[in-house]
Amino acid sequence: MSTYRLDKLFAPRSLALVGASPREGSLGHAVLHNLREAGFPGRIDLVNPKYAEVDGAPCAARIEDLADAPDLAVIAAPPAAVPDLVAVAGRRGVAAAIVLTGGLGHGPGSLADAARVEAHGHGLRLVGPNCLGVLAPASRLNASFAARGANAGDLALISQSGGIAAGLVEWAAQRHVGFSAVVSLGENVDVDFGDCLDYFAIDRATRAILLYVEAVNDARKFMSAARAAARAKPVVVIKSGRHAQGAKAAATHTGALAGADAVYEAAFRRAGLLRVSDLDQMFAAAETLGRQKPFSGRRLAVLTNGGGLGVLAVDQLIDLGGMLAALSEEALMRLDRLLPAAWSRANPVDIIGDADAARYAGAMEALLDDDGNDAVLVLQVPTALASASEAAEAVVEIVRRERAKGFRRKPVFSVWLGENPAAAQAF
Repeated sequence: MSTYRLDKLFAPRSLALVGASPREGSLGHAVLHNLREAGFPGRIDLVNPKYAEVDGAPCAARIEDLADAPDLAVIAAPPAAVPDLVAVAGRRGVAAAIVLTGGLGHGPGSLADAARVEAHGHGLRLVGPNCLGVLAPASRLNASFAARGANAGDLALISQSGGIAAGLVEWAAQRHVGFSAVVSLGENVDVDFGDCLDYFAIDRATRAILLYVEAVNDARKFMSAARAAARAKPVVVIKSGRHAQGAKAAATHTGALAGADAVYEAAFRRAGLLRVSDLDQMFAAAETLGRQKPFSGRRLAVLTNGGGLGVLAVDQLIDLGGMLAALSEEALMRLDRLLPAAWSRANPVDIIGDADAARYAGAMEALLDDDGNDAVLVLQVPTALASASEAAEAVVEIVRRERAKGFRRKPVFSVWLGENPAAAQAF
């Protein structure tokens, strides 16, 4: 079904919360709080046969009792009730539903499969079951039970795990990184990675896509969508269950077999996705993509005061398909005049362990002016011979001067090893 009716999922004009509750600690209460906190501008209908009103708002006993069919139904009802609720919502003309409820089982004969059959029979798009929900900050939609809302931005996060989605939202809020949408797929009986990749690949509000994958159910659909999305914008993926024990844990978590990791590795490479191995790398990718606009070119200049660190950077660059820039003759001559005789005279530009702020500033300026590279990575290892924070401030000042020229110059990435609050603050 691909992107069919997904606009009603991410930008609904009205919604119904089925299972709304005034009880503190309940799923229906948490979701209602999040919907109101986000400031959803459309109509919110509440449905629960136990209550005539919830937190001061009228509450209908059944979906059939609503005056108009909402675009989106958010279902937080007991498992046994979910298939019938999906069927009723479909008959009423609801376009999409998010089933937060867990415990619906897996595979043929399960409640989850019954909900899928009902959804397909009415053309209703179904997210879940057993998911955290959906957050779409631009629509002021937080149809989830996440502890906090997501900041607005241009990263789309698609996660099979609600816990990972909630963790990334929490992490991003502390670093002012924002999202165009956060989708927790849960057991993805209908809406899956392929659908979301197709949707966000052409979404103008999304600049990059982050994936947390435990298993792919429809390999052909996934590969087609992933290739198309990766041609349009960066796609970063983390795949859990890389080893047998992890794959077994993933199967109990989502009900899907994780499969051989080598197959996924080959598929991700073929599709043009950037795979990361842990959440630290995913966080780093999210923060980088959240701050850095796409740029042309693959040639990287590396500036460092530690030769070994520069070599590690080059190894990783080549592993990821990047290209080490060649220094132009003009840049070599300029650096020769600035640097001590023992400097590397090559890229990585090793300016020696006693490099001070002035040396960093001069080398940075030379590399930014060199047409032989497309981006600069500047590294610093703390030593007792020079101030790490002063070197950071010098680099920042050079970049600030470049930006002040009125047009965006090549991007600069910085890595300062060690704990240095002053350097972090400067960057």
